Amino acid sequence: MPELSVPQAGSATGKGRSASLIVFFIVAIAGAVYCGTHLIDDLQAVRQSSFLPYLLLGIALLIALGFEFVNGFHDTANAVATVIYTHSLSPNIAVVWSGAWNFLGVLTSTGAVAFGILQLLPVELILQVGSSAGFAMVFALLIAAIIWNLGTWYLGLPSSSSHTLVGSIIGVGLMNQLLHGASGTSGVDWNQALGVGKSLLFSPVVGFLLSGLLLLVLKAIVHVPALYQEPAGNEPPPFWIRSLLILTCTGVSFAHGSNDGQKGMGLIMLILIGTVPTAYALNKAVTPAQTQTFLAVAQQAATALGNYTNGAPPSVAPRGDVEHYVQTHRMQATTLPALQQLAGRIGQQVGQSGSLSAVPQDKVNNVRNDMYIASEAIRLMEKAKSPAFSENDAKAIDNFKKQIDGATKFIPTWVKVAVAIALGMGTMVGWKRIVVTVGEKIGKQHLTYGQGASAEVIAMLTIGAADAYGLPVSTTHVLSSGVAGTMAANGSGLQWGTVRSLVLAWVLTLPASIALAAGLYWLFRDLF
Repeated sequence: MPELSVPQAGSATGKGRSASLIVFFIVAIAGAVYCGTHLIDDLQAVRQSSFLPYLLLGIALLIALGFEFVNGFHDTANAVATVIYTHSLSPNIAVVWSGAWNFLGVLTSTGAVAFGILQLLPVELILQVGSSAGFAMVFALLIAAIIWNLGTWYLGLPSSSSHTLVGSIIGVGLMNQLLHGASGTSGVDWNQALGVGKSLLFSPVVGFLLSGLLLLVLKAIVHVPALYQEPAGNEPPPFWIRSLLILTCTGVSFAHGSNDGQKGMGLIMLILIGTVPTAYALNKAVTPAQTQTFLAVAQQAATALGNYTNGAPPSVAPRGDVEHYVQTHRMQATTLPALQQLAGRIGQQVGQSGSLSAVPQDKVNNVRNDMYIASEAIRLMEKAKSPAFSENDAKAIDNFKKQIDGATKFIPTWVKVAVAIALGMGTMVGWKRIVVTVGEKIGKQHLTYGQGASAEVIAMLTIGAADAYGLPVSTTHVLSSGVAGTMAANGSGLQWGTVRSLVLAWVLTLPASIALAAGLYWLFRDLF
C-alpha cells in the first residue's frame, strides 16, 4: 500500500505553520505566567521552616506535567489523526486546533474522573501523602507511567495512558500491602478497580462495534461516493465533508480534555496537598456564608447517623474505626458511632475557625483527613445500601458528603491550565508516530472520509458519556478500535501485524506498569 503523504511546508503551509506555532507559544507562555502567578500567590500564606518541601513540590509538579506531556503523544494525537490523513487540516493547524479544544475540555471538567482514579490508592497513603511513603507513591506511579508511555510511543503503538496509570496505581497498592504484610494496611480497592477495569475493557469493544455499525448506516442513508473514497493526493475533501471531519475532531479533542486531562489533575492535587497542605488541603474558595451551611449540614448528618448507632458507646478512636471500615469494607459495632463522632468533630473544628480558609495551619491536615475518610465511608455505605437509611436520613448524610467533597475534592483553575498546556505541547512534539499508525497501518487501505468521521463520532460520544459518569476511558483504545471497526465493516481488511502489536501493547500495559510501579515504590521508599 503506498504511503499517504502528510502535507509538507510549502510557502502557504509554511506561513500557516509559523502562525499556528506563534499562536500556540503565546498561549503557552501566557498560561505558564498565569499558573506561576497563582501558585506563588497560594504559597504566600505558607510558612515553611525548610526549603525541602518547595524543592519536592517543584520536582513532583514537573514529573506530573511530564506525564501529561507524554499523554499528549498518545491520546491527543489520535484526535487529529483523521483530519490530518484526510487533508481536512494541515498538521500544524490541526494540532493547535485540537489543543485549544482539549484546553476547553480540561477547564470545564467536573473532577469526578480525577478523584475516581485516586480512590484506587491505599487510603492510608492518601491520608499521609506528605510522608515519605506518600512521596514514594506519587513518584513511583508517575515515573512508571512515563517510562511505559515513552516506550510504546517510540514504537508507534497507540497504548493507553489510562491503562498505564491505573496499572501503576495497582502496582503501588500491591507493593504497599506486601511491605506491610498482615498489619491491616490496605492495598488496592479491588471493587473500585473492577469498575475502572470494566470501563477500560469494554470501551474498545464499544468503539469497534458501534463505529462499524455507524459506517454501514451512513452508507445506507447517505449515497455520496466521495464520502467513502480515499483522499486523492494532498487535495482537501469537499467542504461539507471537511466540515464534518473538523467537527468530529473538535468533539473528540474536547471529550479527551474533559476525561483524560483529569487523571493528571488528581495526581497534582495529591502532590500539592502533600507538600503544602496549608494552601491546598482545604478549599479556601468556600465563603463564610457557605461555611454556615456546611456547619448546619454536618449537624444534620450527625443527628441522622445517631439514629442507627443502636445505643453503642462512643468510639475511642473515631477516625481509626472509620478508616478500618474503608480499608476492609466490613461494618463493625463501632463504625456508625465513630462516623457520627467524626461528622460532629468536623463541624466543631470548622465552626471554631469561622470558615474553611481560617482553619489553623497545624489543624488543616487533621480536618482534611477527617473529611476524606468520612466521605469515603459514606460512599461505600451508599454503594452497599447498608445500613438501610430512611429517605430523609439518607438525604442528610448524602448532603454532608457533597459538602465535604466540595471542601476537599477541588481543582484550582491554574492546575487545569497547566495540564492543558502540557497536553498540547506533547501533541505538537510527538503527534506523527501515532497518527501514522492510525491513518496508515490499521487497515490495508487508507482511511476514507466516512471511516474517519464514524470512528470519531463514536469516540466523542463514548468518552463524553464516560466523563458524565466519572469513569476513565482510553481515547487511544476507543478511536483506534473504532478505525479498525470501520475497516472491517467496509471490507477494507486489517493489517494483522499492526493489530497484533496493538493488542499485545494493550495486554502488556497493565502487568508492565504494575511491575514498574511496584519496583519503583519499593526503591523510592528507601530513598525518601
